[in-house]
Amino acid sequence: MADRAQLTRRRFLSNSAFAAGAITTGAGSWVIRPDWANAAEGPIKVGIATDLTGPIAYAGNADANVAKMVIKEINNAGGILGRPLELYIEDTASNESVAVGNVRKLIQRDKVDMVLGGITSSMRNAIKDPITARGKTLYIYPQLYEGKECTPYLFCTGRTPAQQCDEFIPWLIKNGSKKFALPGANYVWPRTLNAHARTLIESHGGEVVFEEYYPLDQLDFSATVNRIISNKVEMVFNTIIPPGVGPFVKQLNEAGYVKNGGRLSAVTYDENMLNIHQANEIEGLTSCLDYFNAVAKDDPVSAKIQASYDREFPGNFLFAAGSAATGTYRGLKLWEAAVKEAGKTDRESVAAALDHAKIAEGPGGPAEMVPGQRHCKMNMYTAVAKGGNFEIIRRSNELVDPKEC
Repeated sequence: MADRAQLTRRRFLSNSAFAAGAITTGAGSWVIRPDWANAAEGPIKVGIATDLTGPIAYAGNADANVAKMVIKEINNAGGILGRPLELYIEDTASNESVAVGNVRKLIQRDKVDMVLGGITSSMRNAIKDPITARGKTLYIYPQLYEGKECTPYLFCTGRTPAQQCDEFIPWLIKNGSKKFALPGANYVWPRTLNAHARTLIESHGGEVVFEEYYPLDQLDFSATVNRIISNKVEMVFNTIIPPGVGPFVKQLNEAGYVKNGGRLSAVTYDENMLNIHQANEIEGLTSCLDYFNAVAKDDPVSAKIQASYDREFPGNFLFAAGSAATGTYRGLKLWEAAVKEAGKTDRESVAAALDHAKIAEGPGGPAEMVPGQRHCKMNMYTAVAKGGNFEIIRRSNELVDPKEC
């Protein structure tokens, strides 16, 4: 994890498969041009703003890789409306002040037709006004988040608390975990998600023993671990994120929590997150997301998408749901469908079509925007960590409503 946290621009350029084919256009800026052109109209410009460097660069690089893969596929199939797509990438660097300046480049310098990106909610909140209000541009946010985002011209293709928790938490309680601890990072997503989780826990006969929040860079969790052990907590519902989550889980494991029957759950956990820990530290951890690599075993479409990504981008930046990779894929394909329906690229026309856009295929299955909500229905899967990998143990019976806006 230390290597990921210290990911630099030099390491990114030399090691990331994403950099292949990208032309540097300034500090933190890249463009990937199509290999064909429509001389009459020029390319449709797509902007990606994500964390290529910084503590969560493992997620941002996966998102950029997915964007490159999807846009390459669209261009190979003839583009959209007979025009190729040109991809512009800006590094948000896990730093809101850096991100705002770089996103303005996408709007003012590059004049992109749409911006997709942002990982943390604080990042979304920092860049949404420069995109949607001042920039008059469409914005797609691909990450799981706390909900309650109803800004016009901002569409969300990640998971909401209702999608991740409404069936998952009652299932945890039904399967023997009634005493919960809610440790989290001190920012908006953990606090809002835990408020939703607490309501579900208490309404289904469970108990929240304690709820605490910590600075993102906190590394010593001995007091929290002691409190979990001494209160005989049965389920740690974790919303601590990197860089603190590695030390937290390690210290909890060293205290014998899991070995003595304690259980872990975290709805951010995908394959990228598993790689932060030793396999024994998170054995039995449960998560609920729209996709896990194990889904590909039973879904030919997911298997094809997964194989294509793994072939084009081998290495440590995995195609995984928690990193927003699936939301990025879904967002680009729904936007493609909307542009085709609209027959034009202006914001009003595309937003009107995107409001009800659907895709029949994608990672984890089909997806569709809920009219009037600007959020996305999708399948949800529950998985458990075994031997360093996730195994699917449960899936939704239908596309799950985000219950937003």
